[in-house]
Amino acid sequence: MLTDVAYQEVMNRKNEIMQRSLKIDYDQFKQGQIGFDYEKMMTQLGYSLEDVARIQKENQVGNTPLLELKNLTQLVRRISPKGKGATILMKDEAANPSGSFKDRRATLAVHEAKKKGFSGVIAATSGNYGAAVASQAAKQGLKCIVLQETYDSQGLGQPEILEKGRKCEALGAEVIQLTVGPELFYMALLLLDQTQYFNASLYSPYGIAGIETLGYEIGQQVKEQFGKEPAAVCVTHAGGGNVTGTARGLKKFGNNQTEIIGVSVDLSGLHMASDRDFNRKSFTTGHTGFSFPFSIDPDRSDVPRNAARPLRYLDRFVTVTQGEVFYVTELLAKLEGLERGPAGNTSLAAALVLAQQYDEDEIIVVQESEYTGAGKHPIAQLNFAKKQGVKIMSGNQKENIPGSVIAIPEHIEQLDVKNADLDRIRTSYLRNVLKDVDSQRLTDLDKAFLAQEVNKELDYIEDYLKSVNNC
Repeated sequence: MLTDVAYQEVMNRKNEIMQRSLKIDYDQFKQGQIGFDYEKMMTQLGYSLEDVARIQKENQVGNTPLLELKNLTQLVRRISPKGKGATILMKDEAANPSGSFKDRRATLAVHEAKKKGFSGVIAATSGNYGAAVASQAAKQGLKCIVLQETYDSQGLGQPEILEKGRKCEALGAEVIQLTVGPELFYMALLLLDQTQYFNASLYSPYGIAGIETLGYEIGQQVKEQFGKEPAAVCVTHAGGGNVTGTARGLKKFGNNQTEIIGVSVDLSGLHMASDRDFNRKSFTTGHTGFSFPFSIDPDRSDVPRNAARPLRYLDRFVTVTQGEVFYVTELLAKLEGLERGPAGNTSLAAALVLAQQYDEDEIIVVQESEYTGAGKHPIAQLNFAKKQGVKIMSGNQKENIPGSVIAIPEHIEQLDVKNADLDRIRTSYLRNVLKDVDSQRLTDLDKAFLAQEVNKELDYIEDYLKSVNNC
């Protein structure tokens, strides 16, 4: 039974609780004032890529189909400049047991929990990850608790979140649904402390290493089917794990020239912790409410050092709108006969635009799809949005206003992408990580760490520090 424990008492013990629930000593990776040995942390797991693939195969995860979207490719070529219009492929991650790529993350985390003798696992998520953890816990005979941030103060929950909660329960998890606010992290800590379960965190090294097989399979399958390296891979970007794991896997296969393009739904102006704004968004993940904060401050996660480090790997970062994702969801179903959920279709919306910029003989990959269900369907989401006072209309990207207007395109030529300024994001990251540090006392290890973090040469860091110190 849960006992009433004061909020501050639990929060003061968060590092102790996290270390016990993961059994990872993060202090061993520290370097200098702010740095840490990221690659050592990732390899300290003791799992090679081959080990991860084997564990996933034993649990019916991975080795998903790579589908050529022939009809969408032809449609794109009709509206592209002569010689443009790359072949569009989609990695069909809906084929995993719980219906998303997050089975890859959950498999390794739950395997580790079983190996270390935990009797159960806990995941705090309103997304597909909860279903993935529940599925893998059922396979391993472990108990599972999923915490969901589900309702606003009026007791209203988004259809997509409710659908995911239903799936978690169907897979045997105990689902604890909470209102929006700081209680989610508090309850996760409290339950980890009282149950002594394993923290199946999205942001542990296990959660990221599990996705590396996805990137590796993409590289391998494109090579086998087309004899080349993909020109670009579109990755739906939220907390950063999808970008990080996919990029690392591609590089391990040898795809060093492939452009890694992060894609998020533009929800600028909406605050994810706001009671009012919480239900005025029509997506629960893959949006800027996660991707911008986690890019700028990756260690805002529930573990001392987040293994998801998206700025290390992003070559480009673009946004699309809610209406465009709804439109592309319908387009995929009616032209390719594939009904899939919004997470992967976020990247597909961008790919349909970006493919027009690549040559016909090049390949662009949408690296995930997800299962869909009644609550994830556009009709359910749009009906709920209307009840929140959001206007639904036909139109292009420029008419979309997050939380107020969802503009749904009428034809493919109205699709577009907005480029996020990666240099500005890098500067925000550096400003954040250095805010409580004497930048004039940084060691060479600190500077090397920062250069790796923002995917730039050491000169970039030296120039930034000079500009700061001269202010």
